[in-house]
Amino acid sequence: METHKKITVTGVLSEGIGLGIKNAVSMLGATVLWLLTIWIPYLNVGTTISMNTIPIEMSKGKVISPLFIFDGKYRKYMGEYFTLIGLMYLAIIPALFFMIIPGIIISIGWSLAIYILLDKGVAPGEAMIRSNKATYGYKWTIFGVSFLLGLAFYVLMMIIFNIASGGFAMLLLFIIAIVYTVAALGCTAVIYRNLTAEAQPKATETAAEV
Repeated sequence: METHKKITVTGVLSEGIGLGIKNAVSMLGATVLWLLTIWIPYLNVGTTISMNTIPIEMSKGKVISPLFIFDGKYRKYMGEYFTLIGLMYLAIIPALFFMIIPGIIISIGWSLAIYILLDKGVAPGEAMIRSNKATYGYKWTIFGVSFLLGLAFYVLMMIIFNIASGGFAMLLLFIIAIVYTVAALGCTAVIYRNLTAEAQPKATETAAEV
């Protein structure tokens, strides 16, 4: 029996965009703080890693605080974080040479690995395995969400370049890019929350049976 809520393209988009908009100001603030401190050695590693946890924080349903990027707990995952990135690209890049599609499938399968690593505190290899299991059966849905968001951004970009020019066009493009990023992070938060919420119900059900 399925123990976690299934995701759909329309469901993820509708909820994800709303969640992203709710956290838009906080995400913009976190980005500004990250850019202002990116030159500080060691601290910049922790803040960069913490920026990758934005969907995790958003998945909890509350408005995030921009100051969370300075939490020292993220620096303890430095080794695991870079190990995971290395392992993923070590497999994805060669797979892309096989007509691109295998690389896309693998990258979608591991798309939640970073969040699982930072949220659950598991080893890089375990995070990749859990991500692949969590996304099994939902890769087309995840791809569809990304495709529609990218398509909307592309269409809006083309419209902007056809109705405006110069600095005004750049300003509009910047605003659209922010909206796209906010929406994409919100959708990622919804996907992560729903596809990784299956472990607890299973444990509860097993305990009840015993």
